[in-house]
Amino acid sequence: MDIDLIAALRARLGEEQVSTTDAVREQHSHGEGHHAPSMPGAVVFARSTDDVAQTLALCNAHRVPLAAFGAGTSLEGHVNPPEGGISLDLSRMTDVLSVNPKDMDCRVQAGITRQLLNHTLRDTGLFFPVDPGGEATIGGMCATRASGTAAVRYGTIRENVLGLTAVLADGRVMRTGGRVRKSATGYDLTHLLIGSEGTLGVITEVQLRLHPIPESIAAAVVQFETLSEAVATAIDILQFGVPIGRLELLDDVQMDASIRYSLLSGLRALPTLFLEFVGGPESVREQIGVVEGIVEDRGGLGFDWQTDPNQRAALWRARHHAYWACLAYRPGYSAMTTDAIVPISALGELIVGVKADIAESGLTAPIVGHVGDGNFHTIILVPPTPDGLERAWALDRKIVRRALALGGSCSGEHGVGLGKREFLTDEHDPVALDVMRVLKRTLDPNGILNPGKMLPGESR
Repeated sequence: MDIDLIAALRARLGEEQVSTTDAVREQHSHGEGHHAPSMPGAVVFARSTDDVAQTLALCNAHRVPLAAFGAGTSLEGHVNPPEGGISLDLSRMTDVLSVNPKDMDCRVQAGITRQLLNHTLRDTGLFFPVDPGGEATIGGMCATRASGTAAVRYGTIRENVLGLTAVLADGRVMRTGGRVRKSATGYDLTHLLIGSEGTLGVITEVQLRLHPIPESIAAAVVQFETLSEAVATAIDILQFGVPIGRLELLDDVQMDASIRYSLLSGLRALPTLFLEFVGGPESVREQIGVVEGIVEDRGGLGFDWQTDPNQRAALWRARHHAYWACLAYRPGYSAMTTDAIVPISALGELIVGVKADIAESGLTAPIVGHVGDGNFHTIILVPPTPDGLERAWALDRKIVRRALALGGSCSGEHGVGLGKREFLTDEHDPVALDVMRVLKRTLDPNGILNPGKMLPGESR
């Protein structure tokens, strides 16, 4: 580690904001994925955009690489720091800088979580809807172009960001976008940074679109004898134009795990759709009527819907706890969460094919997905055997290649990081990849920003 850099950082930021202790460095050596950890030489805790700017300027001058760190919930190795480099922790940057209820927008620091933001907004009648399920930070969600259960209604993080403040590799501070809902001026630098995974700049502030809390909300559950019937019903709902709030699929194995873990009563271990309807009372009733007819035509086993907030909360809590339910389902196993997306018309073929791949692998791998936008996850349970991780990686790769063959993407929301780099050449045009590399070299000529991530063949 560059001793002079550590001394310069402590002189600029203060001793308490720069840590070289083993415990802190180890905590920042990895996210939640299965990628090998790497120990940073130091961890810098930023409290402001100026802290980030000073850190990047010093790292660039010393040619020391760094990776940004938020909540550490990354699944594809985005936050794994360069060995011996700097882990830049933004989790203390949690201020809500402004809220504009009349314009339905707000500005926040990048380290705030969705949960904390919505708690702050609770008395405004507004909320931020992008819901990836975990305790991710808003900055991390922007960096990985996050999505979640409500994307079918409200869009992904990309559609809900109006502007950013980001620090470039040399420490310059760049502000993009603004508060207007659209603009026809200049390059769209805001959305260039969305999904750039900390390779082009470090996001420190975000201007967000907010949405009115719906007047009425109803949740429903419907089960099916076969997985293909459940997927076909989801596709019908979308093609009929029902403005559904959430549309989630859990296969029979996931339902078995969730019933046991979340104590769901009155449900069986069958392929299941969780649905949510939002809007005015009449609109919600109309949506329910249309979907109930679709379910009946597709042979759904009942259609139980409710508006009680506690019952709705229990249902979606079970969905968000799917990962933990899987870990409890096979004690002693770890979990690898895949991420693939296809056009909705290909979703049935993909999921049926993946079920066959799982059976062939001999692994336990529940399926859960945001079928409203063609995205789904397989939670591969990794057995504690010498070849367990290798078998899980093989299944993960087979799932991704199956999605790509159907015109899909290797990631609908988890991003690329270390884990999906090998698929970029299959998914993207060679000229497009060349342009990405040119952008990277232009904005980060010394290669200090999250080196080795995203672009295949790129290294520091």
